[in-house]
Amino acid sequence: MRTTIVRLLSNMASAKEIQQYLKRFSQVDAARFAVVKVGGAILRDELDALVSSLSFLQQVGLTPIVIHGAGPQLDEEMAAAGIAKKTIDGLRFTDAAGLAVVRRVAQRENLRLVEALQAQGVRATSITAGVFECDYLGKRKYGLVGQVQRVDVAGIGAAIKVGSIPVIASLGETSSGQILNVNADWAANELVKTLQPYKIIFLTGTGGLLDDEGRVIDSINLSTEYDELMAQPWLHSGMKVKIQQIHDLLMQLPPSSSVSITRPDQLAKELFTHRGSGTLVRRGEQVRKVTSWKKLDFKRLKALVESGFGRKLAPDYFERTKLLKAYVSEHYRAALLITEENGIPHLDKFAVSDDAQGEGLGRAAWQVMRADTPQLFWRARNGNPINDFYFGEADGCLKGERWNVFWYGLEGWDQIRFAVDHCLARPATLKG
Repeated sequence: MRTTIVRLLSNMASAKEIQQYLKRFSQVDAARFAVVKVGGAILRDELDALVSSLSFLQQVGLTPIVIHGAGPQLDEEMAAAGIAKKTIDGLRFTDAAGLAVVRRVAQRENLRLVEALQAQGVRATSITAGVFECDYLGKRKYGLVGQVQRVDVAGIGAAIKVGSIPVIASLGETSSGQILNVNADWAANELVKTLQPYKIIFLTGTGGLLDDEGRVIDSINLSTEYDELMAQPWLHSGMKVKIQQIHDLLMQLPPSSSVSITRPDQLAKELFTHRGSGTLVRRGEQVRKVTSWKKLDFKRLKALVESGFGRKLAPDYFERTKLLKAYVSEHYRAALLITEENGIPHLDKFAVSDDAQGEGLGRAAWQVMRADTPQLFWRARNGNPINDFYFGEADGCLKGERWNVFWYGLEGWDQIRFAVDHCLARPATLKG
């Protein structure tokens, strides 16, 4: 089955990419693979796509933890019951009559998803109580709304141990047993803080965070982009709050954790390909610029380049390569090494470590470099998997049998001719 799935996925990416992600995910403790937050609108409108994606994950040996809301369904049921919707600070005020509806709808939607999974042969466990121990958020102001104080993962662990997907409703209870309504995003965040999963996935109808032209933002590196992003005038209040919440969440998790925002039918593509399908948000790493080899750790830099290219560097590379500047992530997981040739910056190496590929770190480092480098030329082998990225970044490219030569910002044919001639004549510095 795993081989069949890999073959199917090969339509989206190279087998190397897919195997790389499968290996990475399978090395993570089963309970820490992924928490998937599902909104009520997804349960209502895209249940089949959701079930298909979760089924796929189980078939390749991965067990996500699913937590869901039921906002649109609650609105409908409350209206049918003659209960007017009242929100305070963005939270649904919940009295005793409202809580009865909340409990009924949450349990119904939970079982609806579990039954749909089981009907497709997917092992799934309904968990509607016993996970979130709460106090009242403010009984007089919000009514029967809970603030999570403790997360009990015993039931979740028992399900995962037998390969069953835990499906969790966002209902809480006090230590004395009073059931409380819990905001699904808050519940998901507290679950994530407790489990510290490798992946956090938000499934939405938009398929990601949108820019000022309504296009999905493919990746966000919080360490290098957060302040600039938050200052954008087009970032409306709802999306701004979402990014703030994701930022605050990731800052409490290991640097390897990330948030993916995508559509249910694109979940496999987001998880198993470098290109992805939605928005990948990472805590990321700071990218620093240096102008001398002496300011870099040769051992770590050499290991990074060799990991990224899968080949050994020539032994005298650092001695015979005159560095103009280098952009290196703080943990030596991405680097761009730039020389100067005939007065023009030349990208000699762009390396991303094997364990960081697909995280968006390389793109973040590139953006830091590009903002500081108005002219650049470089070469890449014909079969380089990131040539599509290079085509998107370059003003022009000359394709050759062995090398593609790329450039941006060059002035006139003389500079372009020099760049091409230099790249075709430049000796290789990687063995094999």
